[in-house]
Amino acid sequence: MDVTYNLNGGFKPATKRFADLSGPDFFPTPAWATHALIENETFTGSIWEPACGNGAMSEVLEKTGCAVRSSDLYDRGYGEAGIDFLTVSGNADNIITNPPYNAAEGFLKSCLDKANKKFALLLRLAFLEGANRRRTIFSTSPPSRVWVFSERITFYPAGAVQKGTGTTAYAWFVWDMNCQAKTEIRWIEPGFKKRYG
Repeated sequence: MDVTYNLNGGFKPATKRFADLSGPDFFPTPAWATHALIENETFTGSIWEPACGNGAMSEVLEKTGCAVRSSDLYDRGYGEAGIDFLTVSGNADNIITNPPYNAAEGFLKSCLDKANKKFALLLRLAFLEGANRRRTIFSTSPPSRVWVFSERITFYPAGAVQKGTGTTAYAWFVWDMNCQAKTEIRWIEPGFKKRYG
């Protein structure tokens, strides 16, 4: 059993996603999904992508003109390898990532300590659900904005043939340290997949 990122040591939920052989939960983020974030949110200062994988997201983030630090627990040929975001020290003005599915809550808590201005996590829309999450996270640290995708994101393991469409709804969850307003739900206009896919 792979419990690399299971914070509670429990079994991973059954899903259609599966891990590749070089580490668990490696599904590169399509470029268009990152463009959807940076064209709706402004980021100033440094950006840290702590689950950079093969650099798919980092390469788009560099287009913001911000200095981008890329790291990952696993060596996938891009960025700093062997960096465990959950335990490493360090800060950045902004943190932007698609966290491993089973480490989303751990990444969120680390971001609260390590992001100076904003952090954005690409998560399943269903991350909003759950009494425990409401009690441990959202009651004290709710996101500033949730950007819901109007188009479905399809994640493929690296090198897989891309066909079909996704069945899971995703959103960018953004925490803005300078925003005290209640959580806003916003929708990403369709068209990013056609322009950048």
